[in-house]
Amino acid sequence: MNKLSIGPNTRVTLNFSLKLEDGSVIDSNFDQPAVSFVIGDGSLLAGFENKLLGLEAGQSGSFLVLPEQSFGQPNPSNLQEFDRDSFAADVELKPGLVMSFADASQSELPGVVKTFSEDKVMIDFNHPLAGRNIVFDVAIAAVEPAEIH
Repeated sequence: MNKLSIGPNTRVTLNFSLKLEDGSVIDSNFDQPAVSFVIGDGSLLAGFENKLLGLEAGQSGSFLVLPEQSFGQPNPSNLQEFDRDSFAADVELKPGLVMSFADASQSELPGVVKTFSEDKVMIDFNHPLAGRNIVFDVAIAAVEPAEIH
């Protein structure tokens, strides 16, 4: 019997890690039970999913995923300047500080302090991994036909 390879209508069970090119781990489940998802269900960005296509249970791989295939390039429109007095006086601002903001629909939106002065604060609303190459390591535990409902 032929092994099923990862493709449309397959359920994949795997362990993974996401790392920066310098080896810094962003996320990993190699020290935890494998996770399962169905190809195309939105659990993974398409750029990561595409790297899995054709792999079979028992295989592993390490793939470089470019920004255009993952979190995109930084968008200058996602930098916004606020008046310093928009922030509570007791907030200790520093570059890299992640803060929570409400978007137009009142959903939570994270922003990162880029720069600040006595009068102004520059907040970056780009994804923190925008513009970064990601190393995607995977170990495929199982590939099964997905149940289509």
